[in-house]
Amino acid sequence: MRIALVSDTYTPQINGVTTVVRSIRDALTAAGYGTAVVAPVYPGMNGRRSADELRIPSVAFPPYPDIRLSVPMSRRVSAFLDTFGADLVHVSTEGPLGLIGRRYALRRDLPLVTSFHTDFPRYCRDYGVPVLSGVVWRWLTWFHRPARVTHTPGVAVVDELKRRGIGQAALWGRGVDTAWFHPSHRDPVWRRQMGATGDRVLVLHVGRLAPEKNVELLIEAWEIARRDVGHRAVFAVAGDGPMAWQIETRAPWIHRLGFLDRTELAAVYASADLCVLPSSTETYGLVALEAMASGLPVIAADAGGLRETVRHGDNGLLAPPTDPRAFAAAIVELTMEADRRREMGAAARATAEARDARLEHAELIALYAALTHARAEVHACTAA
Repeated sequence: MRIALVSDTYTPQINGVTTVVRSIRDALTAAGYGTAVVAPVYPGMNGRRSADELRIPSVAFPPYPDIRLSVPMSRRVSAFLDTFGADLVHVSTEGPLGLIGRRYALRRDLPLVTSFHTDFPRYCRDYGVPVLSGVVWRWLTWFHRPARVTHTPGVAVVDELKRRGIGQAALWGRGVDTAWFHPSHRDPVWRRQMGATGDRVLVLHVGRLAPEKNVELLIEAWEIARRDVGHRAVFAVAGDGPMAWQIETRAPWIHRLGFLDRTELAAVYASADLCVLPSSTETYGLVALEAMASGLPVIAADAGGLRETVRHGDNGLLAPPTDPRAFAAAIVELTMEADRRREMGAAARATAEARDARLEHAELIALYAALTHARAEVHACTAA
């Protein structure tokens, strides 16, 4: 079985989609199956083709340079996948490369699996163009409808996709690597460098610094919480994006860590004491589960996929996504109540352990096998 993975975002960029695509590739390789990846070239890389990876030249998307738009090299992608001999194509994004991968699978009569990771219709609202939401939904429905299966990690999103006419939507992508993200990675030296000495609490946010992540509310909530807790907490942000300048100018007391690789991120999670995620556009929120696997209670927006992971009062706290004072109050509560914070952290770790990614990878490989086997049977009957 040979699986082609096509994505408009991939390593070295760090986000939820790249994490999932890389984990699929690693699981397939470990199981002995052939994999090939088609993804963009990023600055500092070259586009040379290897036996199992094709990087397509890309340019920065002007409003958001971290997003890359790949040059539409359909023939090059097709030649690469033909040589690879793909039995199935899994498209993880709806961008230029995703469109090429979709077209290739349909023209070659290969099973097509797609993923719905990003709630772009809600992004239209956050970027001030809500009128485009309907247009985006029509594009997404057209894009995913030919797939045999469309994976998405949120229960509510599965229901929404089915309501929109994507009847093959299925729940997948809710797993986390609980061995990699683990409380044992806690680093006292790093904590001291951040100023989290003694009983000072380190409050962490991980994610893109962009409007869809509710960064404006995050800053306001942290400003309020900082006034209330005083020296008892320090604040750190891991990530970058178009709103980074707001943190630099409005809240220079926040430790900006920038983008971190997977190794650094595991240590940062484990070295913090709680994680704050105010985004209301998450289809699921893998960051929340990574933080939980690291033993952190999560303060999250009571919206979207985050409410499917964070159980209020058990493994974290939920707050209205438009209320910075509610987020600040939750931060103050967990900062001041160490025992409650630790109890929630233990419950958070238990939540993550129940969603270990290894179980999901086994399910995915079984799905791939069933789809490729069914195709082989059809072709055998046709030939006979």
